[in-house]
Amino acid sequence: MKAPPLPLLLTWAALLALLAATLALSYVPMPGPMNVVVALGISVAKALLVLALFMKLFRAPALTRAAAAAGLFWLAVLFALSATDYLTRKVEHAGDLPAPTGREHQPGNR
Repeated sequence: MKAPPLPLLLTWAALLALLAATLALSYVPMPGPMNVVVALGISVAKALLVLALFMKLFRAPALTRAAAAAGLFWLAVLFALSATDYLTRKVEHAGDLPAPTGREHQPGNR
């Protein structure tokens, strides 16, 4: 059996290192939204490694790159619409409602 090419082994090692960095980041307290920013940076690095080396997207024909760019564009549109929905919701206080106990709907009490 032939050994895998060196670039694939290096990519695998880099993905494992980024996975370890993600795991380590979950235990590091950072001020404000820095945990999310760093985690997103790590995930972008992982995605670029997969796109560049496993999918060979940078050496692909123009039509393949255009299809990948269109997919990323629509993913960005979906994220933007979801963020718009989330950020424009009003949070209203529920008042002094009692916590549900599970006994509200007993069989026979209809």
